[in-house]
Amino acid sequence: MHGNRKATPAVMKARSAATTVVIAATVLAGCERGSSHGPGDSPTGPGGCPAIQDRAETAVRQAERTDVPWSGPTGGPTAVPGKTIVYVAQTMTNPGVAGAANGVREAARVIGWNVRVIDGGGTPVGIQAAMSAALELRPSGIVIGGFDPNSTSRQVSQADKAGIPLIGWHAVAAPGPSRRPRLFTNVTTRVEDVAGISAQWIIAHSDGHAGVVLITDASIPFARNKSELIRQDLSTCSGVRLLSYENIPISDASSRIPREISSLLSRFGSAWTHSVAINDLYFADAAPAFRAAGKNGAGPPFNIGAGDGDPSAFQRINSEQYQAATVPEPLSLQGWQIVDEFNRAFSIRPASGYVAPVHITTADNSHGATTWDPSGYQKAYRKIWGK
Repeated sequence: MHGNRKATPAVMKARSAATTVVIAATVLAGCERGSSHGPGDSPTGPGGCPAIQDRAETAVRQAERTDVPWSGPTGGPTAVPGKTIVYVAQTMTNPGVAGAANGVREAARVIGWNVRVIDGGGTPVGIQAAMSAALELRPSGIVIGGFDPNSTSRQVSQADKAGIPLIGWHAVAAPGPSRRPRLFTNVTTRVEDVAGISAQWIIAHSDGHAGVVLITDASIPFARNKSELIRQDLSTCSGVRLLSYENIPISDASSRIPREISSLLSRFGSAWTHSVAINDLYFADAAPAFRAAGKNGAGPPFNIGAGDGDPSAFQRINSEQYQAATVPEPLSLQGWQIVDEFNRAFSIRPASGYVAPVHITTADNSHGATTWDPSGYQKAYRKIWGK
């Protein structure tokens, strides 16, 4: 299968070192900011998980395909003129948030709208201030870019009273419309699909024998939910052991990740064969620490990003430098979808209901970094809007 380099000596060494232990239930609920949790005691289980591994390999092969046709909307209201959208970003240092914002800008130029981006800086106070600033501009619509709307409940209520539609990007756990908090729709892949395929990739890549470090940001409910789902999916394979469950806020990644990686290498050594993080950017900050420790960029621990698809992640994957795979969000496509969803809201039409399928990028298929050909969705939306 793609990405399973069975002939690599380093891989064989790592696999033989991985213990066959059932994962213990490690609940992140109640974690303090920046806390780190180990796996607790785990009973020894049988070697590997053949049936689970077979299903994982099948799912991964499907997700690695780069020839998936456009399955999004092909009909809808024509462009409503003269609208202004404000994109409130959790932090523009988050590549996913920034990538979706860029997609909104691209689509707005085509449909003929104005876009303003306000950066919340990754702090509760900053995000609340950004939302207040957005409301003061009296825009046609506001994007909740990567943060929990409940953290700005007062401003969300004000937008609702003012008749300003809100559309989320990774704002709540599920795609589609939301009543509480009130969102016209939330644009995201299904978090359970992203979590599931990330865990399945580890199971398939390791032949059902892995020692895993899981990195999350528990301050973001969406990310926290994703990491809990990953933990649950990894636990289905008796040969996979969760070595550590690390809570590192994205805003602290650049300062904390290097020393955390050094500590984890010291604690687990060759038993650490795989890592999964809720965002690719953790591995950008991890690379120098792995390099300083003399780790081979193409060897263990094999790292997969469970979301976002930061352009630098594709570079690390292509050059085999401390990242083996990512499950990229179709960020540009999602920006275009956000604009289309606003156009439906302005036209008093329901949300499209479209949810993009998951995809895995590895060094073997990264020539098609995502399954979504830009010309495909751009052509579809231009046709809908009459542009």
